[in-house]
Amino acid sequence: MTIREPIAALTLEPTEMAVLHAASRIFSALIAAGRLDDRNADELVDYSVRMAVALARESDHAVESDGEVSTHGMLGS
Repeated sequence: MTIREPIAALTLEPTEMAVLHAASRIFSALIAAGRLDDRNADELVDYSVRMAVALARESDHAVESDGEVSTHGMLGS
């Protein structure tokens, strides 16, 4: 993994925090499965985040929450 400058403070929005939690679980599963080595840590972090975002998008597409407006059954939809 490439060492980067330390970050003094990090502020995440709730949706970003949810993606971080999912990505950390995916990354942990990859580590538990023996997929992590010295050469691929950055790649696995990137993969974990991409998969977490993909899961979030699919969840958003599949589930309509109370705050979202449905166009099902309306004219022109």
